[in-house]
Amino acid sequence: MPANRQSGSSPIIRFFKSLYLTNRLFIALGLCVLGFFACFIFDEYFYLMKIAFGVVIAFFLLDIFTAYRQKKGIIAARNCPERLSNGDINTISISVTNRYPYRVSIKIIEEVPFQFQKRDLYFTASVGVDKTETYYYDIRPTERGVYDFGALNVYAAGLFGFISRRYIFDEHKDVAVYPSFIEMHKYELLAASHRLTDYGIKKIRRIGHATEFDHIKHYITGDDPRTINYKATARMNQLMVNTYQEEKSQPVYCLIDKGRTMKMPFAGMTLLDYAINSTLMVCSTALNKGDKVGLITFSKGIDEILPADKQRRQRNKVLETLYAQKTNFKESDYERLYVTVRRKITQRSLIILYTNFETVNGMRRQLRYLSHLSKDHLVLVAFFLNSEFNEVLDTQPMNMEETFRKGIAEKLSNDKFLIVKELNRHGIHTILSKPENLTINSINKYLEFKSRGLI
Repeated sequence: MPANRQSGSSPIIRFFKSLYLTNRLFIALGLCVLGFFACFIFDEYFYLMKIAFGVVIAFFLLDIFTAYRQKKGIIAARNCPERLSNGDINTISISVTNRYPYRVSIKIIEEVPFQFQKRDLYFTASVGVDKTETYYYDIRPTERGVYDFGALNVYAAGLFGFISRRYIFDEHKDVAVYPSFIEMHKYELLAASHRLTDYGIKKIRRIGHATEFDHIKHYITGDDPRTINYKATARMNQLMVNTYQEEKSQPVYCLIDKGRTMKMPFAGMTLLDYAINSTLMVCSTALNKGDKVGLITFSKGIDEILPADKQRRQRNKVLETLYAQKTNFKESDYERLYVTVRRKITQRSLIILYTNFETVNGMRRQLRYLSHLSKDHLVLVAFFLNSEFNEVLDTQPMNMEETFRKGIAEKLSNDKFLIVKELNRHGIHTILSKPENLTINSINKYLEFKSRGLI
């Protein structure tokens, strides 16, 4: 339903505030003015120009009559999901219905949330009598939080196009932007259709035998003789074998560093948001595999602890917890993190730490705590490769400044690989990934650990 922002104004004021003169009217009036000037030379056409001017005024008044004779000539609505997915393309639709007795030309101006900084989002179209048309546009949010959609403005032209009537549809709506659940659903659909290679997930052959008992079945040719259950064979008087399944209910904890090193932006999103999106995908994958997932977020202190669980509601708990994460990007306290993990996580678990180390010295300040954690748990440190270094490294320096810039880029890039070697030397597994590939690499690493029987 249209809602007038000046509902307290008088009808006359509301009328003039909704009335807009079009370029077509100004062009017609301009031609009339030129015609009257020409009449100073050709005065015999003055009478015709008066008729032409009268026709323009008549069409103008007729336009006002046709545009305002119906109270609700245009009905429009925005169709927006309750949640938007961070870092993904989200589609919004606008439906417009024409109640005028003639085909109407419209212009739609959409008031999108200020975070997108779009002031020129509009559509122009023509809608038939009693027809409903739908228009679509895409948005890509790059930060979590609440986004406020403003009013929906529709300008309906009169019969001759000399004026436009403005309709304001009060479609104000607050929409929450959550971590990338669209990618999560896409992954689940591909997993159900056995097409994970399309997503970039590698097929990893399991090494060795599973050790978690599943059930007893009849022996068939090709079964491993070592799995024969002799007690069941004697009882059933035919060969019976044990079958085993992949170990389940293994604790998987994602630790997210919300310190200042995670503030760096790539493609409009901070490293923290890339880590949050990856955490959601890894937790969803682990839950699908029957493992328990938990979550710890920290910066200067421990902000959130979600104990590991494998219940169905855990996926939604992880999503809500990740959505609510806020930070002021202070220095992270790894000592407090180590104490918390020792106290809260008593069972050997896979710990995936999302952080970012820019220098070897920065990593060595935290190496002591990571080494202690790796003695009790399987620790995987995921940090980021600055993909913008490649652009600098591929250029040929033309002056001294560019030479220094390339030298610094080479040093910082080499430091990343030195950090990997240093962590691996202390028994800590690593992922060095570009931000956009972090989710794929994290899932592949988790599946690799499962196939090797490390968890």
